Amino acid sequence: MKGLFDRLSADIRVQEGLKACINCGTCTAICPAAGFYNYDPRILTDMVQKRDDNVIEELLKGEFIWYCGECMSCKSRCPRGNVPGLLITALRALSQELGFFTMSEKGRQQLAVKRTVGEWIIKHGYCLYLEGAGTEVHPEQGPIWDWVQGNWRDVFDKMEANYQGSGPGILRKIPEESMEELRRIFDVTGGTARFEQIEKCSEEKAAEMGMEYSKDSDCEYLRHVCLANEKDHNRH
Repeated sequence: MKGLFDRLSADIRVQEGLKACINCGTCTAICPAAGFYNYDPRILTDMVQKRDDNVIEELLKGEFIWYCGECMSCKSRCPRGNVPGLLITALRALSQELGFFTMSEKGRQQLAVKRTVGEWIIKHGYCLYLEGAGTEVHPEQGPIWDWVQGNWRDVFDKMEANYQGSGPGILRKIPEESMEELRRIFDVTGGTARFEQIEKCSEEKAAEMGMEYSKDSDCEYLRHVCLANEKDHNRH
């Protein structure tokens, strides 16, 4: 089997995102995540270009790669054309592929992303949807979201939305033929297989941690993934 760096470097995102870092720190200066988390895109680029499998494994299993918001501010600023944000997406993909994402607190949250944004796209055609994101599991939504959940009809009427309705309008129901095409895209591009891998590895991790696991939206393991914050992830 290829080494970790060889597998990583085969990703077009690494080929496009890693040129020749001169350690100027411009990416770190512009990075929003670096202002809050123990994250530094300059250090990330330096770690990857060492081509050391042990270093790559550390990244794949650790918290570091999950702090980036993928805003790609780094892309527009680097004088040498490096894109740390693309390195992040490639590292995350390899971490998911190998199941290493379950070894970090932030990495385990991939299950929550898959069961919200991912499944909403597959089921509804939208990456953000009203159902499935209550504040019991996602407290970051805040009390306003609770109010919207209880008053959505009035809110959407004011927006002239066509929520779950046929015909034109925002939040309309996407025609089934379009949804089938979308699902086929996920199948062909490996998205469906990636979702299955996230579920499989998460179930194994739940068993290791002695937690109840199911496909329900609020099983014990998913609640833990969403609510646990046992490490200090913030920059000091």
